[in-house]
Amino acid sequence: MGNEGVAAVEKALSLLDCFKPGSESQSLATLAHGSGMHKTTVYRLMNSLERMGYVVRSQAGHYSLGHRVLYLGKLFEQSFQLSAVVEPALYELAAATKESASYYVHDNGRRLCLFRAEPSEGLRETRLAGTTLPLDETAISHVIRYWGLGEPIYDEPPALPLFTAGARDVHTAAFATPVFGAADRFMAALTLSGPASRLSAAHASGELNLPQLNAAWDLSRRLGASVGFCERLYGGAAR
Repeated sequence: MGNEGVAAVEKALSLLDCFKPGSESQSLATLAHGSGMHKTTVYRLMNSLERMGYVVRSQAGHYSLGHRVLYLGKLFEQSFQLSAVVEPALYELAAATKESASYYVHDNGRRLCLFRAEPSEGLRETRLAGTTLPLDETAISHVIRYWGLGEPIYDEPPALPLFTAGARDVHTAAFATPVFGAADRFMAALTLSGPASRLSAAHASGELNLPQLNAAWDLSRRLGASVGFCERLYGGAAR
C-alpha cells in the first residue's frame, strides 16, 4: 500500500475516534470540524466505512458506529489481558533505565502495585506486586490523587514525569507518569523507583524523562487512549 493509501486508512480511523460518550451520533459538519478534514473528504471516507459496516447513516444524515465496531470490540474483550500489555512495557522500561518499573492503581483509598519489573543488576528498591501503600506525598500518590481522583493538589497540570525524593523514606525516590485508557480515562501511575541519590541525579539531568514519556505514551495507546490526548499530555518529547 502506498503512502496515499496509508494516509486514507489513518484518516478513516481518526473519524471513528470522533465518536465518544455523549457524541454517539454526529453530522457530517460535526465530523469535519472535529477531525479537521474537508467535508468532501469526510463524506467519501464515511461512505466507505458505511459500506464496510463500521458506521451507519440515519435518514436525517447523521452517522453512528456500526455493528463491525461492536464485533471487533467483543473480540478484543475476549482476547485482552492487562498483564500481557503492561508487563512487557515494564520490563522494557526497567531494562532501558536500570531502575525498578511499576504499575500502580487506586485500590480502596490506597495505592496498589499491580505489576512490577526489576532491573537485572545494580542496587534497587525491591517490592512485590500486590503490595499496597497509603496515598501519601510521593510522586506515585500524586499522580493517582490528581489524575485519578481529581484532587486539586496542583493549580495547573504539572510537568511530567513527577518526581519526589525522601517522601516515604529518606533513602528512596520515585518518578511517576499517568497512564490512560479507553475514552482517555485514567488507568494507573507508571513509575520508576530506586535509591534517592541515583534518581535525584537523574532528575537533575533529565536523562530518564524521555524513556518514561515514551513508555507512558505507548502504554496509553495500547490501552485505548486517543492519539490527540496523548500528544497533549505527553507532548512532542514522547514522539
